[in-house]
Amino acid sequence: MLGVLQTWARDLHYHPHIHYLIPGGGLTADGRKWRRVKNNFLMHVKPLSRIFRHHFESAVRKAGLYDCIPVAVWKQEWVVNIIPVGSGESALKYLAPYICRGAISNRNIIGVDGHSITFRYRKSGSETFTCLTLDAMEFIRRFLQHVLPKGFIKVRYYGYLSPRKRDMLAVIKKLLGVLLTACRKGRQIKPHRMLCPVCHGKMIVIKHFAPYRGPPPQFWVNQ
Repeated sequence: MLGVLQTWARDLHYHPHIHYLIPGGGLTADGRKWRRVKNNFLMHVKPLSRIFRHHFESAVRKAGLYDCIPVAVWKQEWVVNIIPVGSGESALKYLAPYICRGAISNRNIIGVDGHSITFRYRKSGSETFTCLTLDAMEFIRRFLQHVLPKGFIKVRYYGYLSPRKRDMLAVIKKLLGVLLTACRKGRQIKPHRMLCPVCHGKMIVIKHFAPYRGPPPQFWVNQ
């Protein structure tokens, strides 16, 4: 599972929320089979929203920050939504800009006159741009709300995507037909034959890339 924190709406209003990419299935208890969800259904949304709110509240209490948040926050319904996204490629494409760039790109800033900034954004569900002009100080305030504190991790990996679960990921790939045969040499697993998960034809290796040995990027974290 992959979790991505976002703190802005498209017009730069403060709007903290979290995106999760969750697989449509999981390993059985014995680790020998991959069990898919049925009819694209993972779980009921309403109970999930209350469970998430409860755990979030518990974490806030543990951090000693409970008194900083209005009591009404814990009494209203929280918004949780689950949407099937197929292979997940479209979701990754959507989330990628939020991981690698700031709250707004330069191309969307269309006017600066010394005391105000005009920028464009698309409202949710719309394909057309809307323009908004803000006082310079208000624009800076909104922008700085979305600068993460030092040491804060924007993206976290859980479950079989965690670096400590590489063996589990190898098992899942094998069960799904991505990796058919492998041999272990030291700590590395080298594939000898790979089949296309769609047509099951033999895939042709174009190039091998050496493992990255440098320091981890900011958005990597071990679980």
